[in-house]
Amino acid sequence: MVRKIFKTGNSLVISLPKDSIEQLGLQEGSEVSVTVEAEEGRLIIEPNRAAIADIDPTFAKQLDEFIEQYRPALEALAK
Repeated sequence: MVRKIFKTGNSLVISLPKDSIEQLGLQEGSEVSVTVEAEEGRLIIEPNRAAIADIDPTFAKQLDEFIEQYRPALEALAK
């Protein structure tokens, strides 16, 4: 997808499509990690998911997948 860089105040900004943000479970105020791979000419933006001590990474991945799959039902139950 092609996006444009624009200026807001003293910063340069790249807007991200709503569906991409939702797929990653992000929202306004979410923290992301930005990595620059200069040699490859890449800018990588990833959700900043802090590691929780003593949680198995495989279990954490399965939990993320479960939440993503059942997000609408979980949100309905939370009301």
